[in-house]
Amino acid sequence: MPIKQTDPGFSRSTHTLALAAMLGACLAPQARAQTSAEAQPDLPMVRVNGQSEPDLGGQIAKSARAGLLGEKNLLDTPFSVSSYTSERMLDQQALTLAEVLGGDASTRFTGQIGGVTDSFFIRGFPLNEGNLSEVAFDGVYGVSPNYHLFTEYLESVEVLKGPAALLYGMSPNGGVGGVVNAVPKRSLPRDLTRLTLDYGSDTQLGAALDVSRRFGAERRFGVRVNGLHRQGRTPLDHQRSRAEVAAVALDYRGSRLRASFDLIEQYQWIDAPTRPFLVAARLPVPQAPDGRRNITQSWGWWKSSDLAALGKLEYDLDDNISVFLDAGGTRSDVLRYSDQTPTITTAAGDMTVTPMNWKFRVRRASGDTGVRARFRSGEIQHALVVMGNIYRDEFGSISQAGKLITSNIHAPVAVADPGVPAPGRTPKLSASTLSSLAVADTLGMLDGRVQLTLGMRRQLVESKNYNAASGALQTRYKQGALTPLAGLVVKPWRHVSLYGNYIEGLSKGDIAPNIASNAGQVFAPYKSRQHELGAKADMGEVLATIALFQVSKPSGQLYGSVYRMDSEQRNRGLELNLSGAASKTVRLLAGLTVLDARLVRTNSAATIDKRPVGVPAVMANLGAQWDLPALPGLTASAAISYTGKQYVDQGNVQSVPSWAKADLGLRYRTAIAGKATTLRAGLMNAFDRHYWAGVASYGTISQSAPRTVQLSAAFDL
Repeated sequence: MPIKQTDPGFSRSTHTLALAAMLGACLAPQARAQTSAEAQPDLPMVRVNGQSEPDLGGQIAKSARAGLLGEKNLLDTPFSVSSYTSERMLDQQALTLAEVLGGDASTRFTGQIGGVTDSFFIRGFPLNEGNLSEVAFDGVYGVSPNYHLFTEYLESVEVLKGPAALLYGMSPNGGVGGVVNAVPKRSLPRDLTRLTLDYGSDTQLGAALDVSRRFGAERRFGVRVNGLHRQGRTPLDHQRSRAEVAAVALDYRGSRLRASFDLIEQYQWIDAPTRPFLVAARLPVPQAPDGRRNITQSWGWWKSSDLAALGKLEYDLDDNISVFLDAGGTRSDVLRYSDQTPTITTAAGDMTVTPMNWKFRVRRASGDTGVRARFRSGEIQHALVVMGNIYRDEFGSISQAGKLITSNIHAPVAVADPGVPAPGRTPKLSASTLSSLAVADTLGMLDGRVQLTLGMRRQLVESKNYNAASGALQTRYKQGALTPLAGLVVKPWRHVSLYGNYIEGLSKGDIAPNIASNAGQVFAPYKSRQHELGAKADMGEVLATIALFQVSKPSGQLYGSVYRMDSEQRNRGLELNLSGAASKTVRLLAGLTVLDARLVRTNSAATIDKRPVGVPAVMANLGAQWDLPALPGLTASAAISYTGKQYVDQGNVQSVPSWAKADLGLRYRTAIAGKATTLRAGLMNAFDRHYWAGVASYGTISQSAPRTVQLSAAFDL
């Protein structure tokens, strides 16, 4: 059954795909010539990557970006940061961000595999749940593809935990739990041509090409091209998916000038895309269905198109002063004809759903510029950064609805296509402009053993909402706020650092709803506040971190007929993370997060001091890799994930039980005809557990993915 193409107006443009194909064709012959001349089977194989030094397990990088502070060693960063390497993503056979971040004990995926977006909780706060992506791309908001990011063009994925308005600017949707920064691939010092073939159950087949070259007498110019085509049946009933990705990364590394340009084009088609479930009020949540059960009708589909670009320049005026400029944006279009708002109405799993035909249109752009300077004042070394930033977005959508359908989550009922007509033009519903000016200074003392970072960002938020029918401006909001940062790092020993921070997050102020007596009142941006203490140790073989934190986030509620901004959620937590080599043949990646999350201020005695929706008390991950001594090059892996009980409503009446799942894997590194080859096999959800995997902040619940087989073979040509 082919992927449905129902709207000729949603035709696939080909300029990035064509550019990738041409570059790949031009570069591949050079690779074959060089490889055939240089290949010698008795030489040891080299793992090619272009990122910062990882731990001895190869899974966590020892440095990461910290927004406007730039790239820093983890021991010198006064925040909790994890940077997952491309090697880990390859060995994990991760397809999108959902799989990458599933191994982080402070992060949980709240969407569904086979669904339409990657959404998360970080430290118990939602991220990326709306129609405007909150994932930064190479440190910049407004550039990443809007709904899914594929790992083929990613070098690493960084997770900075906690509010970060000073470091990255205000998140487009006001997320405060942390920042996910997707770092794109860059050309490597050594030429690479890698072909990867993959299979996923049921019959998903894919092929990816990764080509890297550097040119010129001093090899200052670099090109990295990544392409992907994958399609076929998924493990879910009557679901098929297709993805096409082309990414081109250009860079120049001169003695004073550094520049890069990224262009990404990607398309996704999914027949019968999954949707999260609502549960009727006060109804006990039914037992989760088999992960293969797909309640979406077979005639449903979802299609998305993304075109993203980012250009960056940095120039050293002298050895101590540099200026930088970044500019980019994304165009995203979505067509969707499928079941919407499935609602479970009985304990037996009966449900209702409405078929809808949707169009979405998202336009985003971002730019920043600034200066970095290093200088001394007496015995104090300064690293000063001054930056200005602007981000803009527009969102539009329109839909047509059909008649209600009844079904059951355990025994879905197939109905005929109701033929809901496609809507017409896509009206603009909202537009936002976020602009800011930031300054930060890191003061290094005692030969860098004490580092104090102080900073301030002035953020201006402008938001407009429009009438869908007339296009007239309905409400307008323009407010400003200051967000500070104070961070301290103390290194009593060379490989140990103690740190603390106070930092604030910023979210758009609410607009009182129409049912309130103060309807239309615009509230000032509200601040989330974090206090954190922690310690990090890089012991050569092992990288370990511990953090204690408290994050408080205000929110608004209706009090009688008046809408007020005087509610608050407070999350206190403990994080433990460990990565590295336990021995010469065993590598570990482990994490534990304990959260005491409470609604400390509400307008109802029924919700005061209750746990927030979707926030578990405990999350844990344990992963291990073992190089089997019987056969050099063969490695076995296993990973266990645990998530505690989660509530679906603020009154803590409805909940989903705790769950645990196990993933197993094997990989074999060898040489075939003198070419480095890696064979990988994975069994995800190995024991085929059926559970509710995620709870979003607005109370929807998502099915777990079923047992899934993943196979791949990577050949360095």
